[in-house]
Amino acid sequence: MFTEVLLALVIGGLIYFLVQRSKNQVLTTEDGWWGSGAPCDAGEDDTIRSFRVTTSDQELEDLYRRIDLTRPFPSLEDSQFNYGFNSQYLQKVVSYWRNEFDWRKQVDKLNLYPHFKTKIEGIDIHYLHVKPKKVPEGTSAVPLIMVHGWPGSFYEFYGLIPLLTDPSNPHDLVFEVVCPSIPGYGFSEAPNKKGFNSVCAARIFHKLMKRLGFQQYYAHGGDWGWLVTTNMAQLEPKTVKGLHLNFAPPSKPGLSMALSMMLGRHFPKLFGFTDFDIQRLFPCMEKLVVESIKETGYMHIQATKPDTVGRGLNDSPVGLAAYILEKFSTWTSHDFRNLDDGGLTRKFSLDDLLTNIMIYWTSGCIISSMRFYKENFGQGLDAPHAKIPVFVPTGFACFPNELMHTPKLWVKQKYRKLVTFTPMDRGGHFAAMEEPQLMAEDIQKFTKILCISYLQWIL
Repeated sequence: MFTEVLLALVIGGLIYFLVQRSKNQVLTTEDGWWGSGAPCDAGEDDTIRSFRVTTSDQELEDLYRRIDLTRPFPSLEDSQFNYGFNSQYLQKVVSYWRNEFDWRKQVDKLNLYPHFKTKIEGIDIHYLHVKPKKVPEGTSAVPLIMVHGWPGSFYEFYGLIPLLTDPSNPHDLVFEVVCPSIPGYGFSEAPNKKGFNSVCAARIFHKLMKRLGFQQYYAHGGDWGWLVTTNMAQLEPKTVKGLHLNFAPPSKPGLSMALSMMLGRHFPKLFGFTDFDIQRLFPCMEKLVVESIKETGYMHIQATKPDTVGRGLNDSPVGLAAYILEKFSTWTSHDFRNLDDGGLTRKFSLDDLLTNIMIYWTSGCIISSMRFYKENFGQGLDAPHAKIPVFVPTGFACFPNELMHTPKLWVKQKYRKLVTFTPMDRGGHFAAMEEPQLMAEDIQKFTKILCISYLQWIL
């Protein structure tokens, strides 16, 4: 009996030690310089400048000339989107782009929200800063930074922003939203030096938020935005009040994940697996390995030699559209691979899809956006942030058609203070753009819980 008690105390003490040690782990980083040449001695200009998206006749004439010179190539019979973007449907998209799409109108839409630029660590950072028109008396707006991924942009959030800054429900929180473009994406300047990874982006976005006057704030992200905001929480856990995600692939598989993969199909309750978890995860070889191989060829290219394929995409608007829009098809639903039109307009309008393409085309950012994969994967998968748990309160929106399904057990392995885990009714990888209402509702639910908990604590 004594031996058993002693053993239990030793094991309990070891677990307590490991938990406390991980709680004290904070991601560290050092300031960088991503401008060309060496930093100037005069220090950095911290001026915030207004910015507007513009276009010109010359820009459109060059686009149309390149579209007119495209060389179509036929798809295989009955191939749909299983070989990539279907050539027959691509011609229809290109025809709409060339003859009906109104870029000037979309530029006006982009400028509906205030854009700004400011220089941080030697490069211009572009961002939207949307303040609410009205804040209920006795309350204040909730600051929220939202970070996009690849091949998306700040435009993914255009349907979501008004639902947060001007909610129709008087009982909802009112947010003040900042949407930056990751350096090398959209209208943010590309780094001029090697090594700009997610931790560097996280550090820069902390500097941006503090430059705007925010000492604490909430963060939301999907795709690369998931990792950037996660790194923000790891760098400054007392600054990020809450972290909301809709994508959270396991960064460092642990024992619980391994056991759940081996035994979860037969003992689902042991691991808290739902019927949907079983459907998405098993058989593991098919659902997690084969499916990943089918959809991650682009990742290997971009994580190794992004500049090679990027040069072709930067020259050809049709090639760029095919490369990016194929992701908006397959990543929205794997079943769309079996449709002649890739299901593109079942969830999105061509105007919205082409607006995102035009942000890449007019800014010439496709190569620098792809380099982000090289910088994050080039040093291997054992980066320091992969080993550090997140203790910032976290909310996770689990969309059913996400690229990689992450059950609650796996999310909790990394995010130790998981406050909400919401199985969403519908939606895929580009959830903020596809289902802005559902996303807004989940952000509201998560943030309200934290705000109520804070009020109860101070009272």
